[in-house]
Amino acid sequence: MVREIELTKRQDRIIEIVKENGPITGEQIAERLNLTRATLRPDLSILTMSGYLDARPRVGYFYTGKSGNQLLTESLQKIFVKDYKSMPIVVKENVSVYDAICTMFLEDVGSLFVVDHNSLLVGVVSRKDLLRASIGNQELTSLPINIIMTRMPNITMCEMDDLLIDIAKILIDKQIDALPIVRSTDKGFEVIGRITKTNITKAFVALENE
Repeated sequence: MVREIELTKRQDRIIEIVKENGPITGEQIAERLNLTRATLRPDLSILTMSGYLDARPRVGYFYTGKSGNQLLTESLQKIFVKDYKSMPIVVKENVSVYDAICTMFLEDVGSLFVVDHNSLLVGVVSRKDLLRASIGNQELTSLPINIIMTRMPNITMCEMDDLLIDIAKILIDKQIDALPIVRSTDKGFEVIGRITKTNITKAFVALENE
C-alpha cells in the first residue's frame, strides 16, 4: 500500500479552509488562522507545488480534489529510467568466470552484462550464477563466462524512456537486482546503462524529500 503524503496540522487546516471557501486569497486564509500572510507563505507554496491546491493570480487558491495517493502516483509517472541510471559494468563473452568474479568484486555490483566483439548484449551474469559455478569447480580460470550466463532472448531489458515505477515492478516480479538499459541497433542491443534496486530507492527517497 502506498503511504499518504504527510502534511502538518496547519497544512491540513489550510486545505479544509480552501475546500470550504475557495477561491480564497492567501490573506483571507491567514486571517482565518490568526496568522500573517508571510507565516503561511511556505505552507501555501508546499501545498501548491505538491498539487493539493491550485493558485490563480488575482483570484486565489482552489482545492484540486486530489488525495495524497493520487498526487504521489502522478509524481511517479514523471520519473524515467534516464533520470536515475548508472554506468553499466560489462565484460566480454570470452572472459573466464574467475575474471568475472574479480570484476564483480572490484566494481561492487550484483550483475555483469556480457557483450560480444561488437559490444552488443549477449548475456547477463548474476552473483548467484557465479556462486553456482564456483562451487566444486577448481578450473574457474578456464571456464568461459558464456557457459553460465543467461542468454538472449531470455534477458529482460529496459530503455531510457521507460517509467522507473514500471521497472521497479519488473525487478520485484522477476526477483532480480538490475536491468541493462539498452539502445536498439540494426545488429542488436547496445548496453548504455543499468538500473538497479539502489537507483530506484534513491529516486523514491528523493521524491519523499521534494
